[in-house]
Amino acid sequence: MEATALLSALILFGAVSYFLGLARARKVAGGEGSASLHSLPRYYGSMVALWCLIPALVLLMGWQLGERSIMHGLVLQNLPADLSYEGSGEQRLLLSTIENIANGSMQASSPAEQLAAEFLQQKREQSRGLRGVLVLSLALLGAAAAWAQIRRDKRARNHVETILQGMLIACSLVAILTTLGILLSVLFESARFFQSVSILDFLTGLKWSPQTAIRADQIGSSGSFGAIPLFVGTLQISFVAMCVAVPIGLYSAIYLSEYASARLRSLAKPLIEILAGIPTVVYGFFAALTVAPAIRDWGQSVGLNTSSESALAAGAVMGIMIIPFVSSLSDDVINAVPQSLRDGSYGLGATRSETIKKVIFPAALPGIVGGVLLAVSRAIGETMIVVMAAGLAANLTMNPLESVTTVTVQIVTLLVGDQEFDSPKTLAAFALGLVLFLVTLVLNAIALWVVNKYREQYD
Repeated sequence: MEATALLSALILFGAVSYFLGLARARKVAGGEGSASLHSLPRYYGSMVALWCLIPALVLLMGWQLGERSIMHGLVLQNLPADLSYEGSGEQRLLLSTIENIANGSMQASSPAEQLAAEFLQQKREQSRGLRGVLVLSLALLGAAAAWAQIRRDKRARNHVETILQGMLIACSLVAILTTLGILLSVLFESARFFQSVSILDFLTGLKWSPQTAIRADQIGSSGSFGAIPLFVGTLQISFVAMCVAVPIGLYSAIYLSEYASARLRSLAKPLIEILAGIPTVVYGFFAALTVAPAIRDWGQSVGLNTSSESALAAGAVMGIMIIPFVSSLSDDVINAVPQSLRDGSYGLGATRSETIKKVIFPAALPGIVGGVLLAVSRAIGETMIVVMAAGLAANLTMNPLESVTTVTVQIVTLLVGDQEFDSPKTLAAFALGLVLFLVTLVLNAIALWVVNKYREQYD
């Protein structure tokens, strides 16, 4: 049975179990009604449904996670004599070929590969059949066990709430463990990279040219992995973006909060926030086809040597994209300032502009700073706009009219191509990712620290 059909069957079993538990609880209550039960009847139905679904879903998820490894092990143990491999790389390639043949996406190049693919397909079918029987049987057993426990003094509500609390904790752990897994995977691969390239050369080198020979017998460059040009390009484009986003976003937030009418605010704020929903590839097209040529023509008209792909074009469009982040966060923070502070300032004779400058803005400043730092993190992680408007050249320059690149663009570039995965060129992407992760983590931590340390507590 396919996983989708099996999941649909489990949902149906859960719904039926709920109604069976509900009917059982009402029957146990008899003529006295639900008042004779410890919990409402729906809790008994929920208890039966949860015991039907949760063990079966856990088994299904575990089966899905472990099936691939088990199938690969069986295939390797029963490989025909004509198939052989040397090293983990050739083993992964052989298994991938056999899987593609079994899926029908490619033709076998030898009878041995065809036999291995047929063996894999046979074991898959057996696994799916056994999985369906075990999962559905466990669902029925769980529902039957919970159904049999329904009685008047059964604390079904406490039981259901305990299960739901455990599910919430599990979801929280998934988020935490995912972050930890990302960090560890990047950290381990970065350590492999730094075994080939000195961390000092990586962090202080002034030339970025990661081209290396693909094979040992091939003539090629040994590569230069100085990341300073990437860091400079990232900071340069992010600085241009924030020069655009912060003034426009902050001033629009002040206007919408303090000057605009309720009707204008209800129309303008959603229109501004639409910018956050536009795909970044659309911004990239806009930057490459409209903004970059306009900047190039303007620079040439005043005698400047302007590249058709420039940091100024990418940063300006990126700033437009980030405006909703700054505007929305600043607007919420300004609106959170109590009206009593405004009234007190007006009562002392201050004008509206003086109240904004002397009272509202200082009170909202920690939240505004936190929002700006979060917007900086968003700018540092942007890729598509830079690829289309700023180019791929790792130039060490402070001129915003020249072509530059960023850390995220190089990560994408390094992971595309036919380079071996364990080569320094590919592993450099993980080192760049680690630096990017640490920078954004520090910015987010600073934003939270600023907000928590300097925010005012109002009654």
